[in-house]
Amino acid sequence: MNGATVHAVAQQPMDKDRPLGMLICALGGEGGGVLAEWLIEVAIRCGHASQASSIPGVAQRTGATTYYVEIFPRPEHELPGLCPVFSLNPVPGALDLLVSSELLETVRQIGNGMATAERTVVISSQQRALTTAEKMPLGDGRASRQPLLDVVHAHSRSAHVFDMAAIVDEEGTVMSAVLFGALAAHCFASGALPFARDDYEAVVSASGKGVPASLRGFARAWDAVCGVAHGRAATQIEASPISNKAAAQTSEFIAAFPPATHDMLLPGHARVLEYQDAAYAALYVERLRRVFARERAADPSSTNACAITRETARYLALWMAFDDIMRVADLKCRASRSERVRREVKAVEGEIVRVYDHFKPGVTEFAALLPTRWAQALQAWERRRLSKGREPLALPLAIGTHSVGGFLALRALAGLRWLRRGGSRFALEQAMIEHWLDAIEAGTQADWSLGHEVALCGRLIKGYGTTNERGKRNLLHVLDHLAVAPKMGTPAGRAQAIRATREAALADDAGVTLDRALVAHGAPARPADEQPIRWMRRPPGRDNPTATGRQ
Repeated sequence: MNGATVHAVAQQPMDKDRPLGMLICALGGEGGGVLAEWLIEVAIRCGHASQASSIPGVAQRTGATTYYVEIFPRPEHELPGLCPVFSLNPVPGALDLLVSSELLETVRQIGNGMATAERTVVISSQQRALTTAEKMPLGDGRASRQPLLDVVHAHSRSAHVFDMAAIVDEEGTVMSAVLFGALAAHCFASGALPFARDDYEAVVSASGKGVPASLRGFARAWDAVCGVAHGRAATQIEASPISNKAAAQTSEFIAAFPPATHDMLLPGHARVLEYQDAAYAALYVERLRRVFARERAADPSSTNACAITRETARYLALWMAFDDIMRVADLKCRASRSERVRREVKAVEGEIVRVYDHFKPGVTEFAALLPTRWAQALQAWERRRLSKGREPLALPLAIGTHSVGGFLALRALAGLRWLRRGGSRFALEQAMIEHWLDAIEAGTQADWSLGHEVALCGRLIKGYGTTNERGKRNLLHVLDHLAVAPKMGTPAGRAQAIRATREAALADDAGVTLDRALVAHGAPARPADEQPIRWMRRPPGRDNPTATGRQ
């Protein structure tokens, strides 16, 4: 299994005269309750005493919803006149199995003292559900996974940690089925429970819903824990209606690029092709050819593993597939989005879910679809309105995408992507992209490190609306005053300055840190944006201070 991390120590004999305690941690909608029920049903089917309890939680705040299951390893017919005593709650330090669908939740339970290196076996997915604190930074605020894995390995007798979310996506199943397969495989291989694989699969088959997909997920997880490899190609493209078309065109250009770039170039090409058309995808490839040719001349032995081309492929695909009203409409009409919404609201089969999407297009969105001259005239008219203290012009809409009319309206809007090429937004984005690519080529020719830092500045372009505009403004300022300004010093010195200013731009959205970094490296601070001042009429009765009791 790609990305799997497994460590084990010598198996310790299971005490057959005490219950096997299992703590299951699952996020909302992942079927933790179903998994607990399956375990109880297996125990009943095989004639073993068992007990289960649950404690609700809120993931990433008070923790995942947890289910505690105890199963006595000896069948009831071997206990004449005896009844096992079970615990309703897990006891820190006395847990045999910790099963979790998310790595941070796994570590949270370890921090609560649940797992010990002498006794506990950990079965966990390596996926992460990002916390609010990780999502807030403008840059990459994600915490590294490796420290979490280190905690798991340090506080477990053995551990099975692999990408269960990938199995869920590939097999079209649910997390509970994958967790069930991993747990069952461990119990079978270690002898912790005397249940056969057929017993577990029979319970899944009897559930009656999504059985084929659940069995596929169960089998994949069983094989992953038992050591059967199911590797995935690193260049696999996410399944989409356009993926087959992208794969057919791959052979036309992939041979011109080294293998080190394929993991970025292939998904990037597929994204751009899906976003617009084959001609636009060909433009993406041609732009990368220019950058790669320049990097190959600067680093003929590929000492740096074509890092400039790789990073350019990453950020160029994201920039070329910029968000506009057609893109948003297309994403909201996809079946995968409908399925995700139903999972989030925990809708069962047959329940009707009504979804209303709210839009508020303004002059900016309308001008983006117009030719440049018309767009400039429309935006100038809007600026005159704003200068008079009027509210920005906008058209609030609430479209019920669950209805036939609402869905067809969004599909029709998504089908207007052919209008992009003639719009002012498209022309502006392409001009700025070319400016960035020219800076990458010029920087790479002067010094490899300078070209690399300029390519990494693509990180500044993200989000939509004012966030996107601010990122482009910051990027252009850095390019104009540091990247293509020989008077700023040596290429190596400029590379260091660009790195510092890029990190400063990602540090805060106000731009104060960026302006300080620019000045510190000899570049001017960004010019201040014009902000209209609105004068509000004083409410009646507020003219006289005594009216409010003030003297």
